[in-house]
Amino acid sequence: MSPHTTGSCLCKGVVFEVDGKLSPVLACHCSQCAKTSGNFAAMTSCANDNLKILSDETLRWFQSSETVERGFCNRCGGNLFWKQTGSSDIYITAGTLDKPTGLKIAEHIFVASKSDFYDLTDGLPQKDEW
Repeated sequence: MSPHTTGSCLCKGVVFEVDGKLSPVLACHCSQCAKTSGNFAAMTSCANDNLKILSDETLRWFQSSETVERGFCNRCGGNLFWKQTGSSDIYITAGTLDKPTGLKIAEHIFVASKSDFYDLTDGLPQKDEW
């Protein structure tokens, strides 16, 4: 039986489930993730076909670059999804998943762009880009 995970935004205007495996979490320190989350974004991913949106009443998509869209709740502001044009995967902000997730942060990406108000001291791999 494949894993089943549920999640939502804060106000529950967007509710979703994932049937299947989620990737280990990436901590993304790029400037776009910082602007949408207020800090770095902890992201997991799954195959597009494994994500089922159960309620999309408040889901909106923002084109943040030529090839990337970000999904968010237009009522509570929840940062939910990140997807790249042509990719077979979609990224989900790990904090929107219901516990227990069983997930762990595997590495930090875009650390060259991280803000100056915190240090990375967890010993996990760090990449200047992705």
